[in-house]
Amino acid sequence: MTQALLTINAGSSSIKFALFERGAPLAPQAALRGELDGIGAQPRLKAKDADGAVLAELTFAELAGLPADEQHRRSLDFLMRWIDEHDAGWRIAAVGHRVVHGAERYAAPVVLSPADVDALAGFIPLAPLHQPHNVAGVRALSALLPGVPQVACFDTAFHMTQPALARRFALPRRLSEAGIKRYGFHGLSYEYIARVLPQHLGGKADGRVVVAHLGNGASMCALRERKSVATTMGFTALDGLMMGTRCGAIDPGVLLHLMEFHDLDAAGLTQLLYKESGLLGVSGVSQDMRALLASPAPEAAEAVELFCYRIARELGSLAAALGGLDALVFTAGIGEHAAPVRERICRQAGWLGVRLDEAANARHATRISAPDSRVDVLVLPTNEEWMIAQHAAALVP
Repeated sequence: MTQALLTINAGSSSIKFALFERGAPLAPQAALRGELDGIGAQPRLKAKDADGAVLAELTFAELAGLPADEQHRRSLDFLMRWIDEHDAGWRIAAVGHRVVHGAERYAAPVVLSPADVDALAGFIPLAPLHQPHNVAGVRALSALLPGVPQVACFDTAFHMTQPALARRFALPRRLSEAGIKRYGFHGLSYEYIARVLPQHLGGKADGRVVVAHLGNGASMCALRERKSVATTMGFTALDGLMMGTRCGAIDPGVLLHLMEFHDLDAAGLTQLLYKESGLLGVSGVSQDMRALLASPAPEAAEAVELFCYRIARELGSLAAALGGLDALVFTAGIGEHAAPVRERICRQAGWLGVRLDEAANARHATRISAPDSRVDVLVLPTNEEWMIAQHAAALVP
């Protein structure tokens, strides 16, 4: 039997998974990976092997019409059975879960006890759109794989190194003491980039680095000595940059105005700010950057320009927090694949000493800064699944 590490990233309508063969060192490429999507409607499974070949495309018609939480649980049951049937040689040694919020309690990954799972459920008010599904995934896998250790890896943990001042809001202390502060997210992505930086920057890896995690969800993080100093996301994953359907930073007075004059309650605001804003809201075309770059609509062009402008502004803010800038790293879907976005951001960051090699940028090279650039500019693929598997392997003998 081959020992394997299963990683789970459970969301409201999809569950991403990857299976890594356990070894020392742990290979960065998953032996298989895939996604269960359509949860809440008609769940589907798509899985690929290490070379990207499709291994399965299945629709679970028998789950249609069931409540979403029951679909969630039974979809994971289907996944475990499919893995067994696909290759009976795997023995899952541990399951690593991406958990959005660890609050103040968890500054590092942990093997979960029942008390820990209850504690994670207690953080649902801090991340109501993500945490319930993370906890449901843990509970479902605990029941499906009794005796197999479940490891929680927190998106907030990487940012616990930030100074207290960087995490504080200008609110009454009683609210800060109640947990209302900046937490930051995308920590597993930033942790992976921080780990591989020395391979690309040598000694400069410990300098003043800003990482831009640009995808449907987007944020940026300032690193010094490869530790988080400041980040654009705050109390929730809504703050900071404009995203696919999320608005990013907004004047709180706008929310008061919407409540008083547009009759929006908490549910209406949640729908507006999380699902109807961002690239989709500004363009009226799509939340997908690829579609916007290809669109002739002026609203699509404006959405792209606003996205890049907000990133350039936040880059200046994070450079100020670092006292300068030695390197800029692009990662995640847009960061890794949208050369025009990188070009616009780098052009606006010229005052920081950023100079772009346009040819290198166009071919998505690892280093896209020009020889005379004072700032190294890199494009590095992130690997959150490997990071989760790495933590699981370290914690489970």
